[in-house]
Amino acid sequence: MKAFAIFALLGATQAHYTFPGLVYNGATEADWSYVRKTTNFNSHSPVTDVQSSQIRCYELEAGSNGAKTMAVKAGDSVGFRVDGGIQHPGPLAFYMAKAPNGQTAETFTGEGAVWFKIYQDGPTFGEEITWPSSGLKEVSVEIPTCLAEGYYLLRVEHIALHSAGSEGGAQFYQGCAQLHVSGGGSKTFSGVSLPGAYKATDPGILFQLYWPTPTSYTNPGPDVVKC
Repeated sequence: MKAFAIFALLGATQAHYTFPGLVYNGATEADWSYVRKTTNFNSHSPVTDVQSSQIRCYELEAGSNGAKTMAVKAGDSVGFRVDGGIQHPGPLAFYMAKAPNGQTAETFTGEGAVWFKIYQDGPTFGEEITWPSSGLKEVSVEIPTCLAEGYYLLRVEHIALHSAGSEGGAQFYQGCAQLHVSGGGSKTFSGVSLPGAYKATDPGILFQLYWPTPTSYTNPGPDVVKC
């Protein structure tokens, strides 16, 4: 088992990825046309400092970076193309943040306690720990049916845990799409700040993945909201 863990760790070191293309209504949009262009658009490298402002949307430059806003309906499935596929073990999550009155998705910075989590997955435990997002080349989430109409950022996040046994070893891959949501309810949610929601020592971030084989996992960040 220890030999397997070492092999898995070495074999995973180069498998990085991005989330450049919005997927909606059966179509995969051109890269960075509705997703804010990320700093790692070429390197595919992760963020490892949870206190960095890059943990929010990983923006190459502050703002929309020329991305447009997609009009969607509450209850619709919205997703991201994964360039390179998710090649590391770890949890997938989706967050949203509502732009304040007078702002649009394109002008909204996402600063402050505005981010609420709408989805997270978790592992299956056995002789090895497995993750439902492993190998996926597209990930998606349902926009909450109760959500108030408005402009939103939709943030996808995957945390790679293959090196997370030491502080600062977890790798964060994320991106933010720009949406206008209509056709829902009137619900708004309080949120957390990014950065601010995570600590490097959170049990779902500082995590020994391989040995001894884990039997539990605690997702970092807030709970998933409910309508």
